[in-house]
Amino acid sequence: MNLSRRKFLKAGCLTFGALGVNPFTSSLLQRELLAGNVDSDKKLIFIFQNGGNDGINTIIPTGDPDYNTNTRPTLYIPQNVAIDSGNGFAQLHPRLQPMMEIYNKSSLNGQAGPGNLAILHRIGYSSQSQSHFDSEQYWQNGVPGDSKLEEGFFYRHLAKTVDLSNQSNAFVAAAISSSQMVALKGDQPIPNFVRASDFAFVGTPAKSQKFLGKAPTTANGAGGSGLLGLYGSLPDSTSKPYRPLIYQTGQLLGATMSTLQGAVALGNYTPENGAAYPNNGFGEKLQQAAMLLKRTPVKVIGMNIGGWDTHTGQGQINGGHGDLLYNLALGFQAIHRDLQSQWDKLIVVTMTEFGRTSRENGSGGTDHADSSVMFVAGGGVKGGVYNCDSSRWKQGDMFTKDNRYLSRKTDFRAVFGEILTRHFGDSETLLEAIIPGYSAAAIKDPNNFQRLNFMA
Repeated sequence: MNLSRRKFLKAGCLTFGALGVNPFTSSLLQRELLAGNVDSDKKLIFIFQNGGNDGINTIIPTGDPDYNTNTRPTLYIPQNVAIDSGNGFAQLHPRLQPMMEIYNKSSLNGQAGPGNLAILHRIGYSSQSQSHFDSEQYWQNGVPGDSKLEEGFFYRHLAKTVDLSNQSNAFVAAAISSSQMVALKGDQPIPNFVRASDFAFVGTPAKSQKFLGKAPTTANGAGGSGLLGLYGSLPDSTSKPYRPLIYQTGQLLGATMSTLQGAVALGNYTPENGAAYPNNGFGEKLQQAAMLLKRTPVKVIGMNIGGWDTHTGQGQINGGHGDLLYNLALGFQAIHRDLQSQWDKLIVVTMTEFGRTSRENGSGGTDHADSSVMFVAGGGVKGGVYNCDSSRWKQGDMFTKDNRYLSRKTDFRAVFGEILTRHFGDSETLLEAIIPGYSAAAIKDPNNFQRLNFMA
């Protein structure tokens, strides 16, 4: 082809950053697969609640007498308006009502339903930093205490179970975000974008398609065009430093763009089964995720939902925190309805950097604390409330940490250890490579690493 690869990428206004990759990372050349392929049917959506969610007003410990109008004068939610969990101790914030469509089950709360929503209370990690940046890093890189590690544990799961250098796996994961999420960062490129249609060359759809081009009709042939033609033909100057690496990255970029443009080309997306996504940015992200899960081979999708740092004016039922919970609940309800065809193979899980203080502050809000709540939904989930019942929560537990906080009962790594092994089928041996230090932490703190058994 007459057009050089360098000139082509410059003309198309693309960089390797579009795939969130540093193409000159030497460890790319030393990659090693530690296990067989990931279960090709299993999928996951993870949602990070940025800011630190108030777990105590999310899943209310009604059975603890310390939850009262003295400790939470303006935030206290009366029993007669909260939602009964069915375990005689915990109640749900009333704005979580849309989630009950997934939670309900006759044996749980006497209501007919699938019982596919597990609500995990008191989740955290040792030596909670209470720093937004540090704690978000730990939750996403899987190594509490190492705030500089920019490699994510979901990335490691994929890198150890899928050949990410293979073009057929070019779009195995994505962050629906304006910047890459740490959980998906790593040596090999994982794309991030706000909308699938944005992951294209700059210009009109016709111009973008022209730059993307077509792959050669024969392997390593010269009959292709555009990006797919350039990187579908034989590599040039293979003896030059990093040239094979850049060639491989170009192939992955072309494969990713081709997959996404193919999904967009199928036309406007219509949710199924009466699903109605929230009419906001979060709803748009979830709808994008559903579309991609149906139209592409993607397996892991991440996104953020902000606003959970409720230092002031948190509100009781219809305040800011209640609005956030309602938005989240509507999203879960929509995904449950829309992805019924994939529900048995899907996990939707939330995380947040920390919980909030047990006592309301002087500004009608709550401050940074320790443990919080995770939601886990999917066809393989055993629904119910975990770590918030009379056997796991004693009187006074709201103030067990520094007389201000609710201490953790389960380390977040144990939660993801259960998801990785029972949903994706990763071995316990592989788990140590995905979450470095897992075994040592479990030996040091065995109670916090006991599996909750929320996965069937």
